[in-house]
Amino acid sequence: MNAARTGPVTLADMMAHALAIERAAVDRYNALADVMEVHNNRAVTELFRKMAQIETRHVEQIVARMGWKSATAAPAPGPWAGIEEFECVPEDQVHYLMWPWHALQLALDAEQRAEAFYARVAETAGADAVRRAALELRDEEHEHVALVRAWLEQTPDPGTDWADDPDPPRYTD
Repeated sequence: MNAARTGPVTLADMMAHALAIERAAVDRYNALADVMEVHNNRAVTELFRKMAQIETRHVEQIVARMGWKSATAAPAPGPWAGIEEFECVPEDQVHYLMWPWHALQLALDAEQRAEAFYARVAETAGADAVRRAALELRDEEHEHVALVRAWLEQTPDPGTDWADDPDPPRYTD
């Protein structure tokens, strides 16, 4: 018999999973910022750092809400079939010449996936406390989606030649 469930049973389990998802998003945004910093892409570096800060606040809110001493002192999430890093930006979609517009598109996709994930959890939750928590998290992700969309409206579209590198890396074998 497989021990993995299809969703959280208790509020503590739900929030332990939410915390794990948010911590993974912080790590991923910081890692992407580091990559952009290596390539001297300051604008995108700053954007990914800002997203990491937002996700860090999410982590802190979850820890405070649950009364855990710290994120590392939180209980480990139980087995949950099909859970993935819904809010993480895929590393293979990052290009060293990407513009802030691209980074925002990736962040928007991640935030929308997280919003949809929490909506599905709310729909399938067996316990009212889990449903309410999932709805609150969905609403927070909705706010993040709106924030990223507002940033996108103020960010120039890079056009089609954005990846043209006048000084491309040179490889020798």
